[in-house]
Amino acid sequence: MFDITNEIYTDADKAREHLEAIHWPHGPICPHCRNANPDRITKLEGKSTRPGVYKCNECRQPFTVTVGTVFERSKIGLHKWVLASHLMAASKKGMSAHQLHRMLGVTYKTAWFMAHRIREAMKEDVSSAGPIGGEGKTVEADETYIGKRETPRKPSPQRRGRPYLKSGKTGGAQKRIVVGLVERGGKARMFHLNDATKETVRDVLVRNTDRSSILYTDSSRLYTKTGEEYASHKTTNHARGEYVRYEGAEVVHSNTIESVFSVFKRGMIGVYQHCGEAHLHRYLAEFDFRYNRRAALKVSDAERAEDLLRMARDKRLTYRRIGEARYA
Repeated sequence: MFDITNEIYTDADKAREHLEAIHWPHGPICPHCRNANPDRITKLEGKSTRPGVYKCNECRQPFTVTVGTVFERSKIGLHKWVLASHLMAASKKGMSAHQLHRMLGVTYKTAWFMAHRIREAMKEDVSSAGPIGGEGKTVEADETYIGKRETPRKPSPQRRGRPYLKSGKTGGAQKRIVVGLVERGGKARMFHLNDATKETVRDVLVRNTDRSSILYTDSSRLYTKTGEEYASHKTTNHARGEYVRYEGAEVVHSNTIESVFSVFKRGMIGVYQHCGEAHLHRYLAEFDFRYNRRAALKVSDAERAEDLLRMARDKRLTYRRIGEARYA
């Protein structure tokens, strides 16, 4: 249960000790040379030394628990970082920078930058995590469109005068494209694409989904050819009002990924209200992080917040880099 009176949210030293317990359960580790020998690491305790500083006797470099994390070189009290991390990890549809600025007692600009650093910590390394799905497992895939592109894409001569979206919708050429994958009962991944074509969607699928999986999509032609590469590919025809189909014990639908998109859109529209296109990939990482550690998987708010603090290591986000657009 969340207790806002806990000292880790009000005292910077207690917050640092909490972070050390998460990152160094067996004692300090030098972030510069990875030395973990306790006999070769000295805690500096002079009157002019700030709390929590250690010196590595191997590489001769001083360090604290925040070095090499998204909290490094921040002038904001560490207890405020820990509280902000918990609030963002526990809020199903997110928490706006304006809300953080009011609750933490920092400026809006500071809260905005803190939120983006925390989203950077939430980002999963998909290359090391490996693909989702597998033999006997089901993966659902779909794409959605949100907001207006800030750099409108000109339609190709082949598409000119034709609707871009499926099911007869128009105007998709000027919307931001998100492709989502979810393993039933498992994890989700969402990606911001610059263009939705059979080639770009296939690239996302084959890099992130085990091809021995069963693939369920709607009837979009984006998946027709790629679906042949999977153990099985079945579709439902939304245009004809078919959203679920029963084939014996098999339940064919893409409603799980639709529900992932639903939470994402409720958060973007109801909480954040506006998101620059260059930052969309970080918001997607935020919603992926919470979904992949949801209550249905027996993960508590406290455990999710600890995971977030743990994932803050080996990630940096400077103000100069924050506006860089990134596509899948």
